[in-house]
Amino acid sequence: MGTYGLIILVAIAFGGVAWVFIYPILSGENQAARRMASVSRAEPVARPQRAAAAGKSRREQVEGTLKVIEERRKKARRPPLAVRLKQAGLDWTKRRFMATFAVVGLGAFVAMMVFGVGLLAALGFGFAAGCGLPFWMLSFLKKRRESNFLKEFPDAVDVIVRGIKAGLPLLDSLKLISSDAVEPVRSEFRSIVETQTIGMPIGEACLKLFESIPVPEANFFGIVVSIQQRAGGNLSEALGNLSRVLRDRKKMKAKIQAMSMEAKASASIIGALPFVVMTLVWLTSPDYIALLWTDPFGRVMMASCGAWMAVGIFVMRRMINFDF
Repeated sequence: MGTYGLIILVAIAFGGVAWVFIYPILSGENQAARRMASVSRAEPVARPQRAAAAGKSRREQVEGTLKVIEERRKKARRPPLAVRLKQAGLDWTKRRFMATFAVVGLGAFVAMMVFGVGLLAALGFGFAAGCGLPFWMLSFLKKRRESNFLKEFPDAVDVIVRGIKAGLPLLDSLKLISSDAVEPVRSEFRSIVETQTIGMPIGEACLKLFESIPVPEANFFGIVVSIQQRAGGNLSEALGNLSRVLRDRKKMKAKIQAMSMEAKASASIIGALPFVVMTLVWLTSPDYIALLWTDPFGRVMMASCGAWMAVGIFVMRRMINFDF
Protein backbone atom coordinates (compact mmCIF):
# COMPACT_ATOMS: atom_id res chain seq x y z
CA MET A 1 0.00 0.00 0.00
CA GLY A 2 2.88 2.32 0.78
CA THR A 3 4.27 1.90 -2.74
CA TYR A 4 0.89 2.54 -4.40
CA GLY A 5 0.31 5.57 -2.21
CA LEU A 6 3.73 6.97 -3.17
CA ILE A 7 2.95 6.46 -6.86
CA ILE A 8 -0.39 8.23 -6.47
CA LEU A 9 1.22 11.16 -4.63
CA VAL A 10 3.93 11.47 -7.35
CA ALA A 11 1.26 11.38 -10.08
CA ILE A 12 -0.77 14.06 -8.31
CA ALA A 13 2.33 16.21 -7.85
CA PHE A 14 3.29 15.80 -11.51
CA GLY A 15 -0.27 16.64 -12.60
CA GLY A 16 -0.25 19.73 -10.42
CA VAL A 17 3.03 20.95 -11.89
CA ALA A 18 1.72 20.29 -15.40
CA TRP A 19 -1.49 22.14 -14.58
CA VAL A 20 0.43 25.18 -13.34
CA PHE A 21 3.01 25.44 -16.13
CA ILE A 22 1.58 23.70 -19.20
CA TYR A 23 -2.16 24.40 -19.09
CA PRO A 24 -1.83 28.24 -19.39
CA ILE A 25 0.20 27.76 -22.57
CA LEU A 26 -2.26 25.33 -24.14
CA SER A 27 -5.36 27.28 -23.11
CA GLY A 28 -4.07 30.66 -24.26
CA GLU A 29 -4.16 32.29 -20.83
CA ASN A 30 -0.60 33.59 -21.18
CA GLN A 31 -1.39 35.19 -24.53
CA ALA A 32 -4.54 36.79 -23.13
CA ALA A 33 -2.56 38.09 -20.14
CA ARG A 34 0.04 39.63 -22.45
CA ARG A 35 -2.68 41.31 -24.49
CA MET A 36 -4.30 42.71 -21.37
CA ALA A 37 -0.94 43.95 -20.13
CA SER A 38 -0.17 45.66 -23.44
CA VAL A 39 -3.59 47.33 -23.46
CA SER A 40 -3.23 48.47 -19.87
CA ARG A 41 0.23 49.91 -20.57
CA ALA A 42 -0.85 51.80 -23.71
CA GLU A 43 -2.67 54.62 -21.90
CA PRO A 44 0.08 55.60 -19.43
CA VAL A 45 2.64 55.54 -22.22
CA ALA A 46 0.47 57.64 -24.54
CA ARG A 47 -0.10 60.40 -21.98
CA PRO A 48 3.53 61.53 -21.72
CA GLN A 49 3.71 61.45 -25.52
CA ARG A 50 0.68 63.71 -25.81
CA ALA A 51 2.05 65.93 -23.11
CA ALA A 52 5.38 66.13 -24.91
CA ALA A 53 3.60 66.79 -28.21
CA ALA A 54 1.67 69.62 -26.61
CA GLY A 55 4.96 71.28 -25.69
CA LYS A 56 6.39 70.94 -29.18
CA SER A 57 6.30 73.69 -31.70
CA ARG A 58 3.97 73.48 -34.70
CA ARG A 59 6.92 72.91 -37.01
CA GLU A 60 8.10 69.90 -34.99
CA GLN A 61 4.59 68.44 -34.99
CA VAL A 62 4.38 68.83 -38.77
CA GLU A 63 7.78 67.18 -39.24
CA GLY A 64 6.77 64.27 -37.03
CA THR A 65 3.52 63.81 -38.95
CA LEU A 66 5.35 63.82 -42.27
CA LYS A 67 7.80 61.19 -41.03
CA VAL A 68 4.95 58.91 -39.95
CA ILE A 69 3.19 59.38 -43.30
CA GLU A 70 6.38 58.66 -45.24
CA GLU A 71 6.96 55.44 -43.27
CA ARG A 72 3.41 54.32 -44.07
CA ARG A 73 3.91 55.10 -47.74
CA LYS A 74 7.09 53.01 -47.89
CA LYS A 75 5.28 50.05 -46.32
CA ALA A 76 2.46 50.30 -48.89
CA ARG A 77 4.65 50.12 -52.00
CA ARG A 78 3.90 46.43 -52.56
CA PRO A 79 0.27 45.98 -51.62
CA PRO A 80 -1.25 42.49 -51.36
CA LEU A 81 -3.64 41.12 -53.95
CA ALA A 82 -6.76 42.13 -52.01
CA VAL A 83 -5.60 45.77 -51.97
CA ARG A 84 -4.75 45.63 -55.69
CA LEU A 85 -8.25 44.38 -56.45
CA LYS A 86 -9.67 47.29 -54.46
CA GLN A 87 -7.41 49.75 -56.30
CA ALA A 88 -8.71 48.39 -59.61
CA GLY A 89 -12.30 48.94 -58.48
CA LEU A 90 -13.17 45.22 -58.35
CA ASP A 91 -15.17 43.68 -55.53
CA TRP A 92 -13.76 40.21 -56.24
CA THR A 93 -12.26 37.95 -53.61
CA LYS A 94 -8.80 36.49 -54.09
CA ARG A 95 -10.28 33.03 -54.58
CA ARG A 96 -12.60 34.24 -57.34
CA PHE A 97 -9.74 36.10 -59.03
CA MET A 98 -7.46 33.06 -59.00
CA ALA A 99 -10.21 30.68 -60.13
CA THR A 100 -11.31 32.93 -63.00
CA PHE A 101 -7.89 33.26 -64.51
CA ALA A 102 -7.00 29.63 -63.92
CA VAL A 103 -9.98 28.83 -66.14
CA VAL A 104 -8.78 31.45 -68.66
CA GLY A 105 -5.29 29.92 -68.73
CA LEU A 106 -6.67 26.42 -69.14
CA GLY A 107 -8.96 27.58 -71.95
CA ALA A 108 -6.04 29.26 -73.74
CA PHE A 109 -3.97 26.08 -73.43
CA VAL A 110 -6.77 23.92 -74.85
CA ALA A 111 -7.38 26.39 -77.70
CA MET A 112 -3.70 26.36 -78.68
CA MET A 113 -3.62 22.57 -78.58
CA VAL A 114 -6.67 22.47 -80.86
CA PHE A 115 -4.89 24.76 -83.33
CA GLY A 116 -1.90 22.41 -83.23
CA VAL A 117 0.84 24.82 -82.24
CA GLY A 118 2.68 22.26 -80.11
CA LEU A 119 2.80 21.38 -76.43
CA LEU A 120 5.51 23.86 -75.35
CA ALA A 121 3.95 26.76 -77.24
CA ALA A 122 0.51 25.89 -75.82
CA LEU A 123 1.94 25.74 -72.29
CA GLY A 124 3.63 29.10 -72.75
CA PHE A 125 0.51 30.72 -74.13
CA GLY A 126 -1.65 29.23 -71.37
CA PHE A 127 0.79 30.40 -68.69
CA ALA A 128 0.83 33.92 -70.17
CA ALA A 129 -2.95 34.02 -70.35
CA GLY A 130 -3.41 32.65 -66.83
CA CYS A 131 -0.64 34.57 -65.04
CA GLY A 132 0.26 37.57 -67.20
CA LEU A 133 -3.19 38.62 -68.40
CA PRO A 134 -4.81 39.02 -64.95
CA PHE A 135 -2.13 41.33 -63.60
CA TRP A 136 -2.07 43.32 -66.83
CA MET A 137 -5.84 43.68 -66.47
CA LEU A 138 -5.45 44.83 -62.86
CA SER A 139 -2.87 47.39 -63.92
CA PHE A 140 -5.08 48.65 -66.75
CA LEU A 141 -8.18 48.97 -64.55
CA LYS A 142 -6.13 50.64 -61.81
CA LYS A 143 -4.72 53.27 -64.18
CA ARG A 144 -8.13 53.93 -65.72
CA ARG A 145 -9.69 54.35 -62.28
CA GLU A 146 -6.90 56.70 -61.18
CA SER A 147 -7.35 58.76 -64.36
CA ASN A 148 -11.10 59.07 -63.75
CA PHE A 149 -10.42 60.04 -60.14
CA LEU A 150 -7.93 62.76 -61.07
CA LYS A 151 -10.38 64.32 -63.53
CA GLU A 152 -12.89 65.08 -60.77
CA PHE A 153 -10.67 65.38 -57.70
CA PRO A 154 -9.76 69.11 -58.06
CA ASP A 155 -13.47 70.00 -58.32
CA ALA A 156 -14.17 67.95 -55.19
CA VAL A 157 -11.45 69.81 -53.29
CA ASP A 158 -12.95 73.13 -54.45
CA VAL A 159 -16.34 72.06 -53.10
CA ILE A 160 -14.75 71.26 -49.74
CA VAL A 161 -13.04 74.68 -49.67
CA ARG A 162 -16.30 76.48 -50.43
CA GLY A 163 -18.12 74.46 -47.78
CA ILE A 164 -15.53 75.29 -45.11
CA LYS A 165 -15.58 78.98 -46.03
CA ALA A 166 -19.38 78.91 -45.78
CA GLY A 167 -19.13 77.59 -42.21
CA LEU A 168 -19.68 73.87 -42.73
CA PRO A 169 -17.53 71.40 -40.75
CA LEU A 170 -15.05 69.33 -42.72
CA LEU A 171 -17.06 66.14 -42.20
CA ASP A 172 -20.23 67.71 -43.65
CA SER A 173 -18.26 68.92 -46.66
CA LEU A 174 -16.95 65.39 -47.19
CA LYS A 175 -20.51 64.08 -46.98
CA LEU A 176 -21.49 66.45 -49.79
CA ILE A 177 -18.81 64.92 -52.00
CA SER A 178 -19.80 61.37 -51.01
CA SER A 179 -23.38 61.99 -52.13
CA ASP A 180 -23.11 64.32 -55.16
CA ALA A 181 -19.78 63.58 -56.87
CA VAL A 182 -19.24 61.10 -59.70
CA GLU A 183 -17.44 57.79 -59.46
CA PRO A 184 -14.85 56.91 -58.28
CA VAL A 185 -14.59 60.12 -56.20
CA ARG A 186 -17.98 59.49 -54.61
CA SER A 187 -17.19 55.97 -53.39
CA GLU A 188 -13.77 56.97 -52.05
CA PHE A 189 -15.13 59.88 -50.04
CA ARG A 190 -18.01 57.72 -48.82
CA SER A 191 -15.38 55.31 -47.53
CA ILE A 192 -13.67 58.19 -45.70
CA VAL A 193 -16.96 59.22 -44.07
CA GLU A 194 -17.80 55.64 -43.06
CA THR A 195 -14.32 55.09 -41.65
CA GLN A 196 -14.58 58.28 -39.59
CA THR A 197 -18.03 57.27 -38.38
CA ILE A 198 -16.72 54.10 -36.71
CA GLY A 199 -14.25 56.09 -34.62
CA MET A 200 -11.12 56.74 -36.69
CA PRO A 201 -9.90 60.38 -36.66
CA ILE A 202 -10.73 62.23 -39.84
CA GLY A 203 -7.06 62.89 -40.57
CA GLU A 204 -6.27 59.17 -40.43
CA ALA A 205 -9.34 58.42 -42.56
CA CYS A 206 -8.16 60.86 -45.24
CA LEU A 207 -4.72 59.24 -45.23
CA LYS A 208 -6.43 55.95 -46.09
CA LEU A 209 -7.37 57.48 -49.45
CA PHE A 210 -3.84 56.89 -50.72
CA GLU A 211 -4.19 53.14 -50.11
CA SER A 212 -7.08 52.75 -52.55
CA ILE A 213 -6.00 55.53 -54.98
CA PRO A 214 -2.18 55.45 -54.93
CA VAL A 215 -1.55 58.76 -56.70
CA PRO A 216 0.42 61.75 -55.35
CA GLU A 217 -2.67 63.97 -55.41
CA ALA A 218 -4.53 61.72 -52.96
CA ASN A 219 -1.44 61.62 -50.77
CA PHE A 220 -1.26 65.44 -50.78
CA PHE A 221 -4.88 65.66 -49.67
CA GLY A 222 -4.37 63.20 -46.82
CA ILE A 223 -1.22 65.00 -45.65
CA VAL A 224 -2.92 68.43 -45.65
CA VAL A 225 -5.94 67.25 -43.65
CA SER A 226 -3.85 65.15 -41.24
CA ILE A 227 -1.43 67.99 -40.48
CA GLN A 228 -4.29 70.44 -39.98
CA GLN A 229 -6.02 68.05 -37.57
CA ARG A 230 -2.85 67.54 -35.54
CA ALA A 231 -1.13 70.92 -35.68
CA GLY A 232 -3.98 73.29 -36.52
CA GLY A 233 -4.06 76.00 -39.15
CA ASN A 234 -6.33 77.48 -41.79
CA LEU A 235 -7.74 74.42 -43.56
CA SER A 236 -9.60 76.35 -46.27
CA GLU A 237 -6.43 78.19 -47.28
CA ALA A 238 -4.37 74.98 -47.27
CA LEU A 239 -6.94 73.12 -49.37
CA GLY A 240 -7.25 76.13 -51.70
CA ASN A 241 -3.50 76.00 -52.31
CA LEU A 242 -3.78 72.25 -52.82
CA SER A 243 -6.53 72.77 -55.40
CA ARG A 244 -4.31 75.14 -57.37
CA VAL A 245 -1.45 72.64 -57.22
CA LEU A 246 -3.74 69.86 -58.45
CA ARG A 247 -4.95 71.92 -61.39
CA ASP A 248 -1.38 72.94 -62.28
CA ARG A 249 -0.34 69.28 -62.21
CA LYS A 250 -3.30 68.43 -64.44
CA LYS A 251 -2.27 71.12 -66.94
CA MET A 252 1.32 69.92 -66.88
CA LYS A 253 0.23 66.34 -67.50
CA ALA A 254 -1.89 67.40 -70.48
CA LYS A 255 1.02 69.43 -71.87
CA ILE A 256 3.39 66.47 -71.53
CA GLN A 257 0.91 64.18 -73.28
CA ALA A 258 0.55 66.65 -76.13
CA MET A 259 4.30 67.07 -76.54
CA SER A 260 4.98 63.31 -76.42
CA MET A 261 2.12 62.34 -78.75
CA GLU A 262 4.34 62.58 -81.85
CA ALA A 263 6.92 60.23 -80.30
CA LYS A 264 4.16 57.81 -79.27
CA ALA A 265 2.72 57.79 -82.78
CA SER A 266 6.17 57.11 -84.26
CA ALA A 267 6.78 54.30 -81.78
CA SER A 268 3.40 52.75 -82.61
CA ILE A 269 4.11 52.85 -86.34
CA ILE A 270 7.60 51.38 -85.92
CA GLY A 271 6.29 48.63 -83.62
CA ALA A 272 3.41 47.69 -85.94
CA LEU A 273 5.36 47.87 -89.21
CA PRO A 274 6.96 44.36 -89.05
CA PHE A 275 3.58 42.72 -88.39
CA VAL A 276 1.92 44.66 -91.21
CA VAL A 277 4.68 43.76 -93.68
CA MET A 278 4.60 40.11 -92.60
CA THR A 279 0.82 39.97 -93.10
CA LEU A 280 1.02 41.58 -96.56
CA VAL A 281 3.80 39.21 -97.67
CA TRP A 282 1.81 36.21 -96.38
CA LEU A 283 -1.26 37.35 -98.34
CA THR A 284 0.70 37.86 -101.56
CA SER A 285 3.38 35.11 -101.35
CA PRO A 286 2.50 32.58 -98.63
CA ASP A 287 5.07 30.01 -99.79
CA TYR A 288 7.86 32.59 -99.59
CA ILE A 289 7.26 33.46 -95.91
CA ALA A 290 6.06 30.03 -94.74
CA LEU A 291 9.68 29.00 -94.13
CA LEU A 292 9.68 31.15 -91.01
CA TRP A 293 7.39 28.73 -89.17
CA THR A 294 7.95 25.48 -91.09
CA ASP A 295 11.76 25.42 -91.00
CA PRO A 296 13.51 25.05 -87.58
CA PHE A 297 16.00 27.80 -88.42
CA GLY A 298 13.08 30.05 -89.39
CA ARG A 299 11.49 29.51 -85.99
CA VAL A 300 14.75 30.50 -84.31
CA MET A 301 14.85 33.64 -86.45
CA MET A 302 11.25 34.53 -85.54
CA ALA A 303 11.94 34.02 -81.82
CA SER A 304 15.10 36.16 -81.99
CA CYS A 305 13.34 38.93 -83.91
CA GLY A 306 10.44 38.85 -81.44
CA ALA A 307 12.84 39.18 -78.50
CA TRP A 308 14.67 42.12 -80.09
CA MET A 309 11.39 43.79 -80.98
CA ALA A 310 10.22 43.42 -77.38
CA VAL A 311 13.44 45.06 -76.18
CA GLY A 312 13.02 47.91 -78.66
CA ILE A 313 9.39 48.50 -77.70
CA PHE A 314 10.34 48.49 -74.01
CA VAL A 315 13.11 51.05 -74.61
CA MET A 316 10.82 53.31 -76.66
CA ARG A 317 8.14 53.06 -73.97
CA ARG A 318 10.60 54.09 -71.29
CA MET A 319 11.77 57.01 -73.42
CA ILE A 320 8.33 58.49 -74.11
CA ASN A 321 6.66 57.92 -70.72
CA PHE A 322 7.28 60.73 -68.27
CA ASP A 323 6.68 60.75 -64.52
CA PHE A 324 6.43 64.05 -62.71
